[in-house]
Amino acid sequence: MQNFFIKSHGLGNDYFVLNEAELSFILNEKNIQLLCNVHYGIGSDGILLKVPSTKAEFGLKIFNPDGSEAEKSGNGLRIFAKYLYDYGHSSGKKFTIETLGGIVTAEVTRKTNGKASLIQIDMGKAIFESHSVPVICDEPECFDHPLNIIDETYLINCVSVGNPHCVILRDKLIKAEILKHGSEIENHPLFPNRINVQFAKVISRNEVEILIWERGAGYTLASGSSSCAVAAVMVKKGLTDRKMTLKMPGGILQIEIDERWNIRMEGEVREIASGILSDELIADVLCL
Repeated sequence: MQNFFIKSHGLGNDYFVLNEAELSFILNEKNIQLLCNVHYGIGSDGILLKVPSTKAEFGLKIFNPDGSEAEKSGNGLRIFAKYLYDYGHSSGKKFTIETLGGIVTAEVTRKTNGKASLIQIDMGKAIFESHSVPVICDEPECFDHPLNIIDETYLINCVSVGNPHCVILRDKLIKAEILKHGSEIENHPLFPNRINVQFAKVISRNEVEILIWERGAGYTLASGSSSCAVAAVMVKKGLTDRKMTLKMPGGILQIEIDERWNIRMEGEVREIASGILSDELIADVLCL
């Protein structure tokens, strides 16, 4: 079906899915921005594009609302996995997906009325080496490293889970603070590829609460890769057990990290709508 889309959310973090083989146009930075615009397009936190893969069963390109391509998205992967299962692209409950940040395994762990409602993703390994994040840091691993911005100094902890993350521990989580400083941290010269930002508060050995500033998207209600990054940092610092609940404004994810730093994430996903991009919207897209 030409120009078919579905829109879904994972804990309030919403994406819409397109199949490259069904599109009558080629995505570019400008038309991605239009499509993600809530006033002039479909409106979303990003686009998930199904593409061919020679390395996995399915290929996925992830685009931020500013038009940039993301390496990996935990919520995006769960949404994409639900789409693959619900719309018959996958014959089984378990399959592999290739992203810019590596190959992951997805599994449908619960169905509701025949549709996938709970998805588990093996997200790959947490990598702490500074050059691999990347972050410009004199130490092999960037932990408790001071980052100075205009009126604040934060101690940052950096990790890659297929995309770069900066975790900052706080005694109290204040939304206004991450709204004020999120963009400054994301675009700080220490981070050559920009970075995702999380403010995190440890509640117990198996529970952490976080606020998220997503690279290329801004403040976000929930993020799967951010949850994985925070969990990895907490385990690395000895602040939590290896299995924990991550609480975000949009909801919760279950994260487990094994002794080799492989990360497993499980969470809910819901479809919002499906349909065909209108001829008028396509005409606007083709002008960009």
